[in-house]
Amino acid sequence: MARWWTVGAAALLGLTFALGTAVSARMSADMLTVDRVVVMMRHGIRPPTKNPAMPARYAADAWPGWSVNPGWLTQHGAQAVATIGAADRAFYMRAGLFARGCPDAAIIADSDQRTIATAQAYAGTLAPGCPVPVDHRPQGTDDPRFSAIEQGLGTVDVPAANAAMAKAIGPGGIAAVEARMRPLLSKLDTILCAQKPTCGVGAEKSAIAPAQSNKRPDLTGALDRASTAAQILLLEYADGKPMREVGWGRATAADVTALSEFHALEFAILARPKPIAAANLVGLVPAILRAMAGEGPRLAMISGHDTNVANLGGMLGLHWHVPGFAADDPAPGGAIILERLTDAGGNAYVRAYYRAQTLDQLRAGAAPGYRQVLPITGCRARGIAGLCTLAQFQTVMSEK
Repeated sequence: MARWWTVGAAALLGLTFALGTAVSARMSADMLTVDRVVVMMRHGIRPPTKNPAMPARYAADAWPGWSVNPGWLTQHGAQAVATIGAADRAFYMRAGLFARGCPDAAIIADSDQRTIATAQAYAGTLAPGCPVPVDHRPQGTDDPRFSAIEQGLGTVDVPAANAAMAKAIGPGGIAAVEARMRPLLSKLDTILCAQKPTCGVGAEKSAIAPAQSNKRPDLTGALDRASTAAQILLLEYADGKPMREVGWGRATAADVTALSEFHALEFAILARPKPIAAANLVGLVPAILRAMAGEGPRLAMISGHDTNVANLGGMLGLHWHVPGFAADDPAPGGAIILERLTDAGGNAYVRAYYRAQTLDQLRAGAAPGYRQVLPITGCRARGIAGLCTLAQFQTVMSEK
């Protein structure tokens, strides 16, 4: 295994250009050149990770079946990821990151089937006919690079984490959040239950288990169950299932989008607060810093999970809103991208953006249509808010 992908120097981040924006125009005028790209990408579309998807009491009908094992990348998901890889290849070539032929690229993947298969589908169209190394542990084994807290690689600062989580929840605690989400809970229960009275998720009381030094905080009750159910509905729609199977024919595309608020809320509370995000990213941060310092392949992709993307978004204070999803909800195949840019004098800068297929593009297997430059909190360089000098970026990534 190459030294680049060791646990101590694990992975990478970021990528892409948002051409046509004022920021891009200014950077082009100032002769800033992209010479390193890292993609922190969520795996593609999968079924629920369990069968049955949820305990029977939560829905009036059996959940629709899938053509692959629980939690695996679907055939449609692989196609959608391959479309992303082809689009990214064309984009990077236009940006001058690499010329025709085999790119200088590498991938690290978590050890789940869906993350390994996502890496392979992406590599196949990013670099067709080329050997792109995909570093992953044997399927089904733990990889602390992707779950550092539970695997003992990262330690949570408990007081700081719980204080940050309480701030994310807001006044009134989790009960107030549940009350605010009550209309959406009722909408979800209508989809889950039709007219069955003893059914649904909304009757359970939501609660938060605080963080521990070796364990992330945990959400239980109605809001937790709603996040799971809403994500299943979104995956059904994204995978191209007939609408009669999306929420048993009781959910519209607009419902799927509205209900994704539950999934985004879960990550806002449990994954984005910086003390939690920093502890869980500790296995990937050294390699991210190496990449932005100019080491390693010119293009690297991390095939991970929504939690990893949310962690990075929290670390850098990034916010996105992909059509069809709630704000900050990590889309299947969506990625936070970091670019290292250099000027004529050799000075290095870092910028971030988010690239994803919209929900309807996912359903159609179409090329990604969302590329949005995102300001990194705490950075300003060359008169541009959110653009980091390399030193500023290193500081932001070391904060907890």
